[in-house]
Amino acid sequence: MSALDGVVLLLGTILTIWLRNEAFPLRWIVPMALGHFFLFCNVFLVWRRLELAWAVAFVILVGVHLAAGYSDWLSPLVMQTPITLFVLWLQIRSPWYHGIFARRINPRLDEFQAGRINH
Repeated sequence: MSALDGVVLLLGTILTIWLRNEAFPLRWIVPMALGHFFLFCNVFLVWRRLELAWAVAFVILVGVHLAAGYSDWLSPLVMQTPITLFVLWLQIRSPWYHGIFARRINPRLDEFQAGRINH
């Protein structure tokens, strides 16, 4: 985890608390996006294109919920979870995986780290 990641998490936490105090109905978006940011960037080291695909799906999903007049957090979280799991599955199954437990999960980790496997 970098210092910048820490700053982003801190600012996101402050924003979440402020939005909660303002009784903003979509305050759950900040911690949900931050949680995935941390999960993708610091734990599983997800490729940028998969992160962006997840973000597009999240924006569309939230937009559909808002268009239907639903602003609570549970349904979007339940519907986004399979997308999150799919992104993590794709990342973990790749020969480039170098996140948490990579030594156990990726038999080609040494090749990747030695530069013999390119993205």
